[in-house]
Amino acid sequence: MKRAGMLRQVSDFSDFSRGHWLQELLSQGEEPSRVQSSPDGQHILVLQKSRPPPLPRVMAFQHHGIGGADLERNWQPPQPALVGLLFLQSPVTLGSWVLAIVWEHGRTEVWHFVVAVGWQLLQTLELCQGARARIVSMCSQGASLVWCEERPPLDAHSDMSKCAFRFCVCTRALEVGEQDVRLGTVRIVLHNSPEYQVLASPQHVFLVPATASFATTSKFLLIWHPEKAKLTITAPSAGFIHSKVLRSSSESDFRKLLLGSVGLLSGLAPLDIHTSAVSNSGGLLLVSTKGAVNMVEPDGTQRHIFDLEGGPLAQGSPVQLKTFGSILACVLAGVLYLVDQNSGRLIEKKILSMKEVHFLESPGEEDSIQLLTQTGIYSFSFSKPEDSSRPEPCLVEMVFEEACRYYQRRSLSSSKLTVEKLKKGGVFQAPVALAAILQHSLRQKQKPARGLQDTYAKLLSTMNLELQSYMSLELLKTCVVCAPESEVESYCEELVEQEVSRVLRSDVDKDNLAYLNSIFASFPKAAWKATRSCLQLQQNGDGLLVARATPEVWKKVLGGPQQEEVGQNGVVPLFELICTSFLRFKPKWLPSFVELTQQYVSISWPYSSKEGPEGRVPLYKRALGVLARKNKRSEADDEMELELLLCSKRPKAVLQALHLLICLKRWQRVVEVAEKFSKLSPLLNKEIFTTLLAEFAQHRELDPYLDTLWPLCPAELTASDILTVVLQHIPRSQEDPVPFSSEGNQLTVGLLKPLLQRVVQRPCVQDEMYSDALQNLTFPPPTPPREHKIPSKAAADDAPQPPVARTSSPSALVQGDTA
Repeated sequence: MKRAGMLRQVSDFSDFSRGHWLQELLSQGEEPSRVQSSPDGQHILVLQKSRPPPLPRVMAFQHHGIGGADLERNWQPPQPALVGLLFLQSPVTLGSWVLAIVWEHGRTEVWHFVVAVGWQLLQTLELCQGARARIVSMCSQGASLVWCEERPPLDAHSDMSKCAFRFCVCTRALEVGEQDVRLGTVRIVLHNSPEYQVLASPQHVFLVPATASFATTSKFLLIWHPEKAKLTITAPSAGFIHSKVLRSSSESDFRKLLLGSVGLLSGLAPLDIHTSAVSNSGGLLLVSTKGAVNMVEPDGTQRHIFDLEGGPLAQGSPVQLKTFGSILACVLAGVLYLVDQNSGRLIEKKILSMKEVHFLESPGEEDSIQLLTQTGIYSFSFSKPEDSSRPEPCLVEMVFEEACRYYQRRSLSSSKLTVEKLKKGGVFQAPVALAAILQHSLRQKQKPARGLQDTYAKLLSTMNLELQSYMSLELLKTCVVCAPESEVESYCEELVEQEVSRVLRSDVDKDNLAYLNSIFASFPKAAWKATRSCLQLQQNGDGLLVARATPEVWKKVLGGPQQEEVGQNGVVPLFELICTSFLRFKPKWLPSFVELTQQYVSISWPYSSKEGPEGRVPLYKRALGVLARKNKRSEADDEMELELLLCSKRPKAVLQALHLLICLKRWQRVVEVAEKFSKLSPLLNKEIFTTLLAEFAQHRELDPYLDTLWPLCPAELTASDILTVVLQHIPRSQEDPVPFSSEGNQLTVGLLKPLLQRVVQRPCVQDEMYSDALQNLTFPPPTPPREHKIPSKAAADDAPQPPVARTSSPSALVQGDTA
């Protein structure tokens, strides 16, 4: 049953000092800028708006019984505006606290309250170091103050693009003693940045862009982790983007932080933030202008919680957010929404009779929500259902919500489908059918099927295997609950194997992929065994890895949702999940697995097909991406990177591996790789040989392997080509060259002589082409026989003179050709 909420008044301000004044202050036409309660709930602070009349002021109201001097601070408009009212825990006494009032120019007053004495000023401090600095946002994180300050440029006519990055995020420790307060040194978290609103959780600080003046900087959020000195870049539209540890002040530059992610950030959608607040669990609550409430976790991931009713939110309409335990309370336009943060279900919706509502702290009562209104303080608590013995039917609600998602994806209508619409009008009949099928299936086996309605008989025969799997799963769950601790692990492995096998038999969509990610994260060892079983991975007699998985399973592994489709909320494709398991439990098998997948891809998809996995990102690059995500790098990881590059057998990858081996100076392995992969293609052979010839010209490390390298010389390389490469890469000495150097690392003609002899003695390509045609010919050809006749003298005089023989001499040949 649904829990019922009860709203009751706990105070009418008569138990507060100057309670009538507080009531009059809340009843004025202008709403106070901020209302806060102290950590112990005994004090209420009211900050009036800074526009006269009346004058800006801060007033504190406390419960009767702890009387003392009141706190009231007001200031004239020329004085800088107030930017923060912060309650800081005092380490002197357990549960004690102090109040810090921070002005725009950095002036800070620290007050504490003493019972029966009242408010006392401990000390006045200056936070900012520069006189021209201006604080725009303030928060407290532990025992430190964090703020964003503006540092105007010295030149009044500076470029506007430079002026936009004139802000700086700083932090400073504040140590509260019994009689004084001490400030630590200023530490710069981020400089040369745009304006940010800083919001602190117990362990992290969120940096939310204050304006959308620059399109690039208004597309992402920053999360600062003080303990790790790390900044995380995340975007609601893409999830986690980048994380960087700030080891020095030079790395805290905003533009350097974004240098490696500019291309990705430029394609993101701008932020849509109407209201932001920090939950008690440490996440950041964001309300969009469309009314969507989302939670950004400290690791950069985001999840949707709830959608507020009423359509788009106006810019000036206030939205109050507060978390109490696992309940999110939200007030919008006089309506109170209570939502379960974990499931996103609407627990309660109440229309309030008052417009101005403020949330107060309720120490010691997480499930009690306190509201401050013009008429008093109200508490909203949940009462237990009358029939507490019957559990709440959450399963029924989950079935209907899942059915909503199922039908919404397949619906042709643009209207949103809700559970209420689904229940009315007989739209959804699946629970009735499912209940009838389960009821019949759980009966005795000997009963005939004619007891079931004919409408469901065919469906039952179709779902018979699924029902058997469901019943075996329920039996396995019972065994896990009843089994001793020594057998629980084996049962869990069997359960995980069944779940992984079931998902691989179905469509691996985004939801199933997210489910597989959670399985691999929660039960890594069991998931690894399930993967080996589903893919049927084993070693043959020669020690090679073989897989006897069906083509359907291979298509699920390689053809599921890719990274660009699932986003970046921590969910990775199935191929990356399996590679992660290989790296953790059997790293030596990973290159062989990648090679197996490439073989299957070459059979199932045509070459360079955009639909296949190799048409997007090559498989070896995806495996390298998994390897790059490891926190600690070792020599074994370097060797793994080389094996992954070589197993792809792609020319660029092979050359990249060759260059890595050259950088590592592993010359024996360099020669082995060159000898093996030069046989793949003439073009790759030429690239490999040219690379090694350039290395040979620079040092003498390859001299012991020349007998192996020279036979790799391509047939199309001539002696002049070889000398050109050598001369281009030979090191240039700073001293004057001498004929005979004492150094033994210089290149000599004697080292090149075997290669040049091999090239010169090798028959030319053109000679081979025409050798068959020219081998039987002689030059010049023999003179043909002639008939000698004696013509008459008159005929001889009238006949034309014969031309001069062109073959009589070389000079005649030249003269004849040039005439």
